[in-house]
Parts: sequence; structure tokens; C-alpha cells
Amino acid sequence: MHDTHVKLPLPEEYSSKAGGDVIPPQAARAITGPTLLESSGPEDRGDDRFAPGLPSAAPSRTLLRFLAAAGKRLATLVVAMIAVLVAIVTWQTYVLGPWTRNGNVRVQVANVAPQVSGQIVELHVNDNQYVRQGDVLYVIDPVDYQVALDVSKAHLAEAAADLKLKETKSKRRQALTNLSTTVEEQQTYAAAAAVAKATVEAARQQQIKAELDLKRTKITSPVTGFVTNLLLRVGDFALAGNSNVTVIDSQSFWIDGYFEETKLGRVCVNDRVEAQLMGYSAPIVGRVETVTRGISVSNAAAGAQGLPNVDPIYTWVRLAQRVPVRIAIEEVPSGVPLVSGMTATVTIKQGNDESRSSLFERGYANVVDSILSLFYGPPPSRPGCLPVVTSQAADYEALPVRTEP
Repeated sequence: MHDTHVKLPLPEEYSSKAGGDVIPPQAARAITGPTLLESSGPEDRGDDRFAPGLPSAAPSRTLLRFLAAAGKRLATLVVAMIAVLVAIVTWQTYVLGPWTRNGNVRVQVANVAPQVSGQIVELHVNDNQYVRQGDVLYVIDPVDYQVALDVSKAHLAEAAADLKLKETKSKRRQALTNLSTTVEEQQTYAAAAAVAKATVEAARQQQIKAELDLKRTKITSPVTGFVTNLLLRVGDFALAGNSNVTVIDSQSFWIDGYFEETKLGRVCVNDRVEAQLMGYSAPIVGRVETVTRGISVSNAAAGAQGLPNVDPIYTWVRLAQRVPVRIAIEEVPSGVPLVSGMTATVTIKQGNDESRSSLFERGYANVVDSILSLFYGPPPSRPGCLPVVTSQAADYEALPVRTEP
């Protein structure tokens, strides 16, 4: 692009030398500054190479570049440290934290068996039906036992009549003098009266037994709960002592958490527990009741010739044994059913966790404990964590016993 000549009035020193009114563009720019078309040149952007008269901005830009680079490195270092801390806390929580996915809902089951034998003539329950303690489950044919009761009553009446007769004879003999009877005869009649009295007592007990057997033809539920896996039907023959009805005690549910032995150091009696069932988000709240004091050891089994049968293991692989921890249920969320055998994820909330009110305190303590556990090993158990002797008293259970005068 060719330069354009600009006509400008010249000072005397230029006009006398140039002899005209035309000057080159470079001189015009030196006098008037850049033109409008050239106002966006490098010298107007502050470039030091084109503005030698302005102060230099290179030191400030170097400082900014240094701070930016340092900030990036610092951010990378902070992110790396956070990642390391998260990894440590996650690993320590997973390995040593008092939690397990291996938990199951357990329950006490009453196996109902009749005390007398006979054909079932009435069935009053269905499978999975809710029953209360004392409700009739089924009825055995009572005819034979009614006949036995009537016979026992007849025997009792016979023995009572015989006793009355022999007591009368004995009293008469005892009233006679030695001239009318002998001492031996008096003793004979007295002994006969005593035998008759014992016979009456035996007949009375036989009658009581017959009455009990007649009442036992009505089989009742010993607990309040649910009839389960009912395979009984009318017409089946019930044998005395053979269980044929199973009733789940609805008041006896608990949870067994099978914790690895590496986590038992953080399990204490009366610790708060949250158990989450599969398929339900709301947790079941409970507390640690007891810790099992013994599990089966396969190496203790005797092998050939009575010698111990020890399984070979790899020295660098050690599998932690699992110890059952019994958890008493205290609160069940609405809509969460308790079914024996359901799988639960059990998490124990330690006592020091409950003392920390804020989330920041719990998080900070968790990070510190994880770092200390990494270098110094698991923390020692709390004093009095597992009592030597089980202190809780056993629940008193008793069935009503039928007594007859």
C-alpha cells in the first residue's frame, strides 16, 4: 500500500529547506500523530516496542504469570492432598469401621406338638395367620378321652364306696373289746381301710389325668405371632410329641450382625445400632445386646487316629473370622416389615460419635482417627466395652399349667 501525501502548512524551517508544502507521511505523523486508520496500531495497544516514551508494563505481567502458575500448582497440591485424605478415610472406614453387610433378622419359633394322639377333626387357622397366645389351633377327636374320663370317674366312685365300707368295718372293730375281737383283727381291718383310702386317691389322680387329656385335645398357641409353613389338614393323625404347627413369636425379633474380628475392637455393649434392610431406606434402630463368646473352629475337629485336623493356609493370606453380635431392636420404621432371614446392613454408632454435635466435628474426628489408625494401628477398646459376665437378666417365660384340685 502506497503512502498518501498530506498537504499541511509548514513551519519556516521546513518550507525554506523543502521549497514546497508537501512532506512525507513519516514527518506528518511526527507532527500530527497517527491518522484515524492507523489509530489501532501496535503503539496504541501499549506495546513497549512502539511506545518508547511510556513506562514499561513487563514486570507486572511477569508477576501475574508467576502468581497464576503458583496458584495452579497450589490447587493441584490441595486436590491431591484431599484425594489422599479421602482415600485414607475410606480405606480405614471400610476395613476397621464397625459395620457389616452380613446381618440377618432372627426370631424365636415355637414348634407346637400335641400332648395326646388322635385324629384331627377341626382346624382353626390358616397359613401365615396372626394368632394370640391361647387361641385354638386345631382339635383332636375327643371321644376316646371323654370315655376314659367317664371310666376314671366310675373307678373313683367304686373306690370311694369301698373305702367307706372298710372304714366302717374298721371303726366297728376298733370299738369292740378284747373279748369280742383280737388286736390282730383290728389291725387287719385298719390296714384294709388304709389301702382303700390309697385306692381312692389313685382313682382321683386317674380322673385328673383323664380330664387333662380331654382338655389337651384342643391345641392352643403358646405365643402371640404368625402361623407359618402350615401343612396340616383335617383328617391327619397327630402323634403325641411330634411337631406339626410352627408359630413365629412376633415379640422376639432381633438382628444378628456377623462382624469381622478386625472390627470387634469398636463394638461395645449398649452402642446404638442402625440396620438397613434391603429394599427399605429407613433404618431399624437398636442397640448392641451381647457378643457371642465362641464360634466353631474347624481345626479342632479330630482327624484320623484322633489327631487334630489342621487346614493348611497361606501365610500371607489371613481371612478374618466373623463373630455374631446380637442386636436388640428398639424402633422399627412404619412400613418396614420384620421377616426372619432378611438381610441387613448393620452400622454401629459409637458413643464418642454421639457426643459430637456438629457434622464438622464428626468429620474432623473421623479424619484424625483414620490417620492415627494408619500409623499406630487400631485404637484400644473402650473400658468396660464387653463385660466379662452378661449383666442383663433373662426374660422370664412361663406357660400356664393346668391344675386340678
